[in-house]
Amino acid sequence: MGMQPVGAESLSHRLTTFPQWSHPSHLQRAVGDLYYPHWFAGTWDVQTQLMDMVAPLSPQIVTPGFESNRRYLNHPLEFRVRFLPPTPPSRNLTVPGILQFRNDHPTSPLVADRRFNSLNLTRAYFQFAPSSNQLVKDGELTIQIDPLNPNRQITFWGSGHQLISTVTARRTEQPDTHRFLTCELSQQEFRNLGQNYINQVETTTAYSYSGLSDVHQPVFTADQVTAIYLSPQDPQFFIARDRPVALYRYQLHFYSLPKEGVEASIAHGS
Repeated sequence: MGMQPVGAESLSHRLTTFPQWSHPSHLQRAVGDLYYPHWFAGTWDVQTQLMDMVAPLSPQIVTPGFESNRRYLNHPLEFRVRFLPPTPPSRNLTVPGILQFRNDHPTSPLVADRRFNSLNLTRAYFQFAPSSNQLVKDGELTIQIDPLNPNRQITFWGSGHQLISTVTARRTEQPDTHRFLTCELSQQEFRNLGQNYINQVETTTAYSYSGLSDVHQPVFTADQVTAIYLSPQDPQFFIARDRPVALYRYQLHFYSLPKEGVEASIAHGS
């Protein structure tokens, strides 16, 4: 069940073909937010780890930052995320791609707290890399979500650094109540003192729910691949065309917060 265009390969099959990707996934125009199943509800401690990275068109084309990203390979990063009902809540909302559950399962749609999640993930990366952390002092990292478009966010850091990210297309699949797959295509524009760099980022994620209640075991996990494509404005676009120029594979584990962690999160709104 889900939103799979006719003739498109499933997202689960696409993940099994990594890193043999030759084009972006077939997606649909992103309308509104991305909705998640009921088992995402709440606040989670996440451990993410970069497991593999490939530059398919190297040495002819290597994206800026690819080599420096090797520092993250096989090094887990920890941060906190949360998923909440949309604000304001929508009555009689029909959510495409989400299975309808029995009466003993909540059916209210959930969305990611994009600002909270992105801020925590970005801080985790900056804190891991001292050279990057020097660009950001307390209060210099901010993230804004477009109030009229949840798919557009702007990140500001350091002196004049901006990242404008806009989700333009997506697809979801839910084969059963314990699995949920998503794919989003975003346009990313990096701005730094008048210099701009634009690319396309495709993020494909397969979530698996275990239902474990032990705080030492993940409640759900995810296999994720991020693919970078050149934009038509890039001078090397006609060499790469629809082929990805960088691929990153991650494993994510989502853990329940201990009681004291939940209380602190509520008290501080974090």
